[in-house]
Amino acid sequence: MNRIRTAAVSAAVVAVTAASFTPASAAPAPRFLSPGQLPAASTPWTADSIRKGAPDERSWCTAKATPATGTRYRDFRTELDTTARQTITVASTEAKAAELAAKLRRAVETCLHRMKAQDPGLKGKTIHHGRIAVEEGANVYSIDTSHPKAGANDIALFSVGRDGRAVTVVEWGQMGDLSGVPLAGFRLTTSRAVAKLY
Repeated sequence: MNRIRTAAVSAAVVAVTAASFTPASAAPAPRFLSPGQLPAASTPWTADSIRKGAPDERSWCTAKATPATGTRYRDFRTELDTTARQTITVASTEAKAAELAAKLRRAVETCLHRMKAQDPGLKGKTIHHGRIAVEEGANVYSIDTSHPKAGANDIALFSVGRDGRAVTVVEWGQMGDLSGVPLAGFRLTTSRAVAKLY
């Protein structure tokens, strides 16, 4: 009997000791959007696998503001050249996440100015479409660009949102102008993206 009790006590001590020296389990990884949660399109959305690190292509507006550490991203596309991307960065503290969110918003707000500095022939307009009250909040923007010489018109939507230590950027783009954009659908996508982080 003593032997059984001793074994039980020893097992309990081992379990407590192991728990004491095991690092606190990290919060679960934030969840990404699924293809069906993006704005409706004329052909279905498909999604790539989730990748680690900051995106090195396409995210021109936010690339320099996005840290590689703690960042993952996922690309989406349709058959008609409409593309989207979600990037999630988990900061070490909520304060640093708030700083990052502010930095990313500034990067979007100043993006067109930087694009024009590199290409003086570019025309365009940036619009802030307001704040969404979800978790710590999200902001939605559009950048409408045209290049008269090339005859190209492109429209992009951006949102930056935060839930605790997680910051997400959602990008959506296609050829055309703001008149053909599913803005209400993108706002809903943004709400979903922030709400499902944790």
